[in-house]
Amino acid sequence: MRLPDRTTAMTGDGFTRRVIAFGTLGSFVLPMAAAAAQDAYPSRPVEVTVPFAAGGGTDLIARLLCDGLTRRLGNTFVAINRPGANTNIGTQAVVRSKPDGYSLLMASMGLAANPSLYRKLSYDPQRDLVPITLIANSSAVVVVHPSLPVHDVPELISYLKARPNQVNYAAYGIGSGPHLSAELFQAATGTSLVHVPYKGGGEAAVAVLTNQVQMFFSGPMPVLAMIRDRALRPIAVAADHRLSLLPDVPTFREFGIDYLSGTWFGLLAPAGTDPSILKRLHAAAIETLDEPIVRSRLAETGAEVIASTPDEFKRFLKDETDRLSVRIKAAGLRID
Repeated sequence: MRLPDRTTAMTGDGFTRRVIAFGTLGSFVLPMAAAAAQDAYPSRPVEVTVPFAAGGGTDLIARLLCDGLTRRLGNTFVAINRPGANTNIGTQAVVRSKPDGYSLLMASMGLAANPSLYRKLSYDPQRDLVPITLIANSSAVVVVHPSLPVHDVPELISYLKARPNQVNYAAYGIGSGPHLSAELFQAATGTSLVHVPYKGGGEAAVAVLTNQVQMFFSGPMPVLAMIRDRALRPIAVAADHRLSLLPDVPTFREFGIDYLSGTWFGLLAPAGTDPSILKRLHAAAIETLDEPIVRSRLAETGAEVIASTPDEFKRFLKDETDRLSVRIKAAGLRID
């Protein structure tokens, strides 16, 4: 008996049927394998990059969130501090990482400001990152050294207008939250101040406490004890309502000044991250932010929980980027 020719056997109908069968099986196996990988997420520790030094408000919020995500998703979420270049060093590290859910970003106001502050930015926040949730917002409170003879918003504005470029304020560099808050204040009130940069929020608070500078546009937490000890005088908060931590401090809007400022905190992932992973992260983040103890801890820092949807955060980031672009260009601010 003559055996079939090997070439003929490999190209016949039987081989074709086997190829089709294998291909059909593969079409089921590959999605099933992907689904299994997604179901296993996270199978190893997840890094949440904080583009600031340890100890600040963004760092505290990141660590609170990491604790909640760790408890809910069954693996470790750890905050990694990568400060520098007005948050660009940490942000670039996340943008360039593999979009597999194991590298996330805890962002704030700088993410929306940097596209206008830098002529050449190596990433596009709205293209290269995908929002997960807008976590919280912390409104600015304007404080002055007690030697400054002002006690409310009208007195402050009159005093500054009579002394253009004679009053100093503390911030921690061009594009920082206090710096942008001060620029927005000057645009809203027609005043002119002098920017004195420091290394961080704690150093800036001490500078106004010791009267090295006369004003500070700060989140509530760095100056709260100083306000309660009457070492610093609060003038007003840049919010649309009074803050629970500072119930006796009025808003600028109560004096007819449309001035809102502060900083916000949001969680993002590299663009291209699997939607099912993003959905899982969002659900766990919202559950964490709903915990009374987490809300209480955030309130102690002066932050108010937002816990947005990804689409709400996406729209917010676009609007915030556009808003800051107008102010930054009007003030002629540039870092490079």
